[in-house]
Amino acid sequence: MSVMLVLIGFSLTVAIGFLIAFLWAVKSGQYDDKYTPSVRILFDDNKPQSSKNSNKQIKQTNN
Repeated sequence: MSVMLVLIGFSLTVAIGFLIAFLWAVKSGQYDDKYTPSVRILFDDNKPQSSKNSNKQIKQTNN
C-alpha cells in the first residue's frame, strides 16, 4: 500500500512539473505564430473542382 502512495505522489509531482513547464512556455511566447499570418495571403483558399463535377458540367453543356 505504501508503494501506491509513493507512485501516486511521484506521478502528481511529474504532472505538476509538466503543467508548470507548459504554462511557462505559453507565457514566454513559445506558441506564438508570427510567420503564418504574413504568408496566409499567398495561399489559394479555392479548391479545384473534382473530375466528377467537371464531367457533369461538360455533359450538360453538350446536351
